[in-house]
Amino acid sequence: MEVVARARYLRISPRKARLVADLVKGKKVEEALGVLAFTNKKFARQLTKIIRSAVANAEHNTGLDVDALWIKNVIVDQGPTWKRWRPRAMGRATMIRKRTSHVTVVLEEKK
Repeated sequence: MEVVARARYLRISPRKARLVADLVKGKKVEEALGVLAFTNKKFARQLTKIIRSAVANAEHNTGLDVDALWIKNVIVDQGPTWKRWRPRAMGRATMIRKRTSHVTVVLEEKK
């Protein structure tokens, strides 16, 4: 049985988030949380929260064994981009793109 947790509109670019997400795909939940605890990236803390939410969903909603859970997939999709303008020399302006991400964590129970 699969359990899903989603976080939407996270203020981090999808490219940076995928670097951290690839570290934990296919690992057991305890092992993934240990890896994230020592990962020196901003998204590691956010991904830890999402994984813990998925574990809580598995335990509360479906009654799965928490010790047998593993991360089946972590999907990082691009959310809407906030557009801001920065003044530049000689009356010009350049656009700053503040990218957002939608993250989906899928857990599965190994028997």
